[in-house]
Amino acid sequence: MAVLTDKILVNTKGYTDIIDITNSVQTCVQKHNIKDGLVHVFVIGSTASVTTIEYEPGLLQDIKDALEIIAPSSKEYHHDAKWHDGNGFSHVRSALVGNSVVIPLSGGALQLGTWQQIILLDFDNRARARNIIVQVIS
Repeated sequence: MAVLTDKILVNTKGYTDIIDITNSVQTCVQKHNIKDGLVHVFVIGSTASVTTIEYEPGLLQDIKDALEIIAPSSKEYHHDAKWHDGNGFSHVRSALVGNSVVIPLSGGALQLGTWQQIILLDFDNRARARNIIVQVIS
């Protein structure tokens, strides 16, 4: 079993910025010329997430709206009382969504549905440079 590792750097705006990283992940995979295996995509940090969705404007807004209901940015969080950084909501959102996905690789292609893309969500309350680790396991 071989594990090959790449990194992707993505600049974000924060506040539930949602960015399609599918092409960047596919580029990482193609560099290694691996045809079959697993692709693990992981974002470093406790205020960001990686998942898959249908990347279209209506759903992007639906996700933002739903997360605002579940973990409102205006709520007072115990984390904020400890650190005074005002981003307690971003930690909660990240914990709920998760920070990685694993995608099957077959014939050199990510096995994603027709309308399924890999996305980075940055929940922090400021712009960030996010490091994403892509590991191809064959």
